[in-house]
Amino acid sequence: MADEAETDHAARLNIIDKKVFESRFVFIVGAITDSLARDSVKQLVALSKDSNDPIYVVVSSPGGHVESGDLVHDMVGFVPAPVTMIGSGWVASAGTHIFLSAPIERRMCLQNTRFLIHQPSGGIGGSGTDIEIQAKEIIKMRERIARIIARETGRELDSVLVDIERDYWMTADEAIEYGLVSRVIKHVSDLA
Repeated sequence: MADEAETDHAARLNIIDKKVFESRFVFIVGAITDSLARDSVKQLVALSKDSNDPIYVVVSSPGGHVESGDLVHDMVGFVPAPVTMIGSGWVASAGTHIFLSAPIERRMCLQNTRFLIHQPSGGIGGSGTDIEIQAKEIIKMRERIARIIARETGRELDSVLVDIERDYWMTADEAIEYGLVSRVIKHVSDLA
């Protein structure tokens, strides 16, 4: 009896996965990890192979591993299908980095979305020499992330470096004013 219920449950999940794939939506929900990045990129590649129709990526993330975010960020521009970002819940840190991978006209959010930009942080440990190397790498990463934010929002680099010195939270309307988002949407029909 339990095996039959598990089989039915698995079949329902397969149907849902198929419907989501056909809808051309990719969900980046939760902490940005290597696993989440790999799964997201596999979906982007598969959907692009399927057709060059638009792909919609929903981002709701507290952030996470910067290099995992880099993988998704870079692949959004790499695949031939146009990708639209839809922020929902919160789009923070590495989640914002992923969100900024689409051109401004294809960056939208739902009305209650909150955004966070800040400098990267990391757990530094080891010998004094290792700590020095890691600190230099974090500074380089901060400057690279700031350049991307500046480029994608039209803000001056010096201004962005000041803004990301501490947590910089924004409402949907503030994110529009900052240049992170083009517009707020309320319904899937607003994507057209």
